[in-house]
Amino acid sequence: MRLSKETLNGVIVAIVTPFKDDYELDLEGLRTLTNYLVYKGVHGIMTPGGNGEFPHLLPDERIKVVETVRESTPSHVSVIACVSACGLKEALTYVKHAADVGADGIISTPPYYYKLPHESLFEFFRTLSEKSEIPVIVYNNPSYTGHNITPQLMAKIASLNNVIGMKQSNSDIGQTSEIIRLVGHKISVLTGIDSQFFPTLCIGGRGIFSTAACVVPRHMVKLYEEFTGGNYRKAFEIHVKLQELFKFFEYEPGYVAPCKEALRMLNLPAGPVRKPLPSLSREEVEELKHVLTKLELTSTQEA
Repeated sequence: MRLSKETLNGVIVAIVTPFKDDYELDLEGLRTLTNYLVYKGVHGIMTPGGNGEFPHLLPDERIKVVETVRESTPSHVSVIACVSACGLKEALTYVKHAADVGADGIISTPPYYYKLPHESLFEFFRTLSEKSEIPVIVYNNPSYTGHNITPQLMAKIASLNNVIGMKQSNSDIGQTSEIIRLVGHKISVLTGIDSQFFPTLCIGGRGIFSTAACVVPRHMVKLYEEFTGGNYRKAFEIHVKLQELFKFFEYEPGYVAPCKEALRMLNLPAGPVRKPLPSLSREEVEELKHVLTKLELTSTQEA
């Protein structure tokens, strides 16, 4: 399914990259998890993003992960390949591969490490949009990249022909609102912050790139369906119910370990995080277990 600003919506799960106990890729586990999330009704899968530990994957591993998810995902569920890289040359190798294997779109943060002027950030996305055979989604995550895509810069990027959407992970929801005001008619704006899912829908956002959907896919899809069906009170109730879980995916030093630990508790493949990401402490594991129990999540049948 080729993505467009009209079809980029709903719950797009930021899937983890399962590892074996020796920290090598668990591609069979990735297939199992992908099949599970598709069965639970997610609208798309993003891989390998931050929740997929892309900074700790070797280039050939990133390629294998995208190929495995694409092969395991039916055509009605979109696959969005993360091509984020520190430099343009590397990003373009992932762009070509994503198109070659049949991904429905690509997503990228701005380049990181070096401090770059806005004009350089615009040129980066301009080149991606011109070189990519498939649609481009802009990923704004200033806490991790050191670059904030301001509403004014996003308005300029949104004028590019092949840019169809934005994953907005700036914690300032006021900026999200302004971006939607400026370019919501041109592109599809989705949040990347689980605790902002319901609020973002309320201001015109069209969905979420979600870590939580890896753990509670059915809940997240139900929230979206209730909202788009006009049952705003029910959607709000689901959001509030999930907020205690959302907090685990929004704290430092990272959200990947809580997500993988929750999947382990649900008997789903995840494995450890790669170093130097820390695992959860014993106290954090118990707190997470308590929250999942409150949500009545004790097996994959209930997630």
